[in-house]
Amino acid sequence: MTGLVIENVTKTYGAVTAVKDVNLNFNKGEMICFLGPSGCGKTTLLRMVAGLEDTTAGSITFEGKDLTHVPVHKRNIGMVFQSFALFPHLSVGENISYAMKIRGHSRSECEDRVKELLDMIHLPGIADRRITQMSGGQRQRVAIARALALNPEIFLLDEPMSALDANLRESMQIELRKLQQELGITTVVVTHDQTEAMTMADDIVVMGRAKIHQTGAPLDIYKTPANQFVAEFIGTSNLLPGKLTNPDTVTVSGSEMKFTNASAGLSAGDDVLLMTRPEDVFVHPTTDAPLENELQGTVTFIRDIGMTIEILVDCGHHEVTSIMTPKDFPEVKVGQQVYLEMPTSTCNVLAA
Repeated sequence: MTGLVIENVTKTYGAVTAVKDVNLNFNKGEMICFLGPSGCGKTTLLRMVAGLEDTTAGSITFEGKDLTHVPVHKRNIGMVFQSFALFPHLSVGENISYAMKIRGHSRSECEDRVKELLDMIHLPGIADRRITQMSGGQRQRVAIARALALNPEIFLLDEPMSALDANLRESMQIELRKLQQELGITTVVVTHDQTEAMTMADDIVVMGRAKIHQTGAPLDIYKTPANQFVAEFIGTSNLLPGKLTNPDTVTVSGSEMKFTNASAGLSAGDDVLLMTRPEDVFVHPTTDAPLENELQGTVTFIRDIGMTIEILVDCGHHEVTSIMTPKDFPEVKVGQQVYLEMPTSTCNVLAA
């Protein structure tokens, strides 16, 4: 069922374009991540969905209802701000029920809803605790509960994990995703953290310089990025310059390399980039037969971080990174000549 639709939306501030001609269509109940570097327009786009910013052009609808000019207090949204924006002078329960009291709900209704939400976020029995007595992770959960108190149709979160330490951030990503799946609420998250987006989202919207570069499922975007910006922003990529020789072959440093996917609009003779992920590059100390998409080079650096081993190989005109598991590590050394294998099924070609 069609849920959130953003059509031809643009936002300008004088001569500055913050968001340019955005078109998005998401099903009801999905979790969507606006992902991109600082200043790309993702928070501005979120604030237009919330009604905190007016659109310069375009429209925003939800389940067929036009929200473009609806005031923020009539959009039935819940929002968690980057700073959480909790009231320090109020208790946990008072923070959660604040909007309910403004809307005229009775004391018993507020108390029942607070208890229900505290159980939902796994913080039972702390309604009377002061906000100043809470940890960062607990404050985030309270902010989420407050945003959900009025049963919003759309749940918006602006960089919700940025104030948390690394370990807590990872656990909260999983908790938030599980909560969203349990509630089935349409959710939009703004983040610059690619791991966060890959962990939580049904769909990722990759933004850069006010425009959308690619939209799709996390794994699709990771495996087949639309352009160099997406390939470099999502994960780590090897981008090898070459020349397209025919629809499925590119010449890299004199070697003919096969690939499976290519950017639209490319023609034979174009300068291109052969892209492959480090985990899809296999290092061989020796070889008795030609390898699939073979390159030769010299090991320049090895980094063992326990779960994986990173190997940097100088192939003359470029450096290639391989990431292998300890059990697959070929026991090579810095300075050793090696052979690289990059399977055709894992290679893509992008416009240079």
